[in-house]
Amino acid sequence: MFRRKKKDEPTDAPPTPEVAPEAANETAAGEPAAVETQVAESASAETSAASADAAVAGNGAASAAAASAKPAKSTRGNRVQKIGTVASDKMQKTVVVRVDRQVLHPKYRRYVRRTSKFMAHDDLGSTVGDRVRIVETRPLSAKKRWRVIEIVQKAAK
Repeated sequence: MFRRKKKDEPTDAPPTPEVAPEAANETAAGEPAAVETQVAESASAETSAASADAAVAGNGAASAAAASAKPAKSTRGNRVQKIGTVASDKMQKTVVVRVDRQVLHPKYRRYVRRTSKFMAHDDLGSTVGDRVRIVETRPLSAKKRWRVIEIVQKAAK
């Protein structure tokens, strides 16, 4: 069995280099942190200049416009989208969408069709057989977490 090394015993690995104080202030991109503070200071200077201009104008509408001129930062990323076939439309404003995908079988190396069913909120009025695009959304009910955003192809009658 192997025994644990004690802390005061020397190891075979080279000692880890200590980080210099200048290197600790660098960001992951390798730029010094001083650049970030300069950018933040310039941004705050621009906003204070805009508010000073609005105060000089003395108009409440101008200050509201300056406040709304800030770019809105969107935290929402790209949502998952899938294309599938409507399997059932018997519920009100809800459809069951069948999404097929092909997966390589690990043993036989052949493509096998896998099917998933998603309940999706439908305001567009899709019917059975329609090809629709669904997008992931917040939970709308116990089983609905998808929303129909587009009818790609109507069903043949």
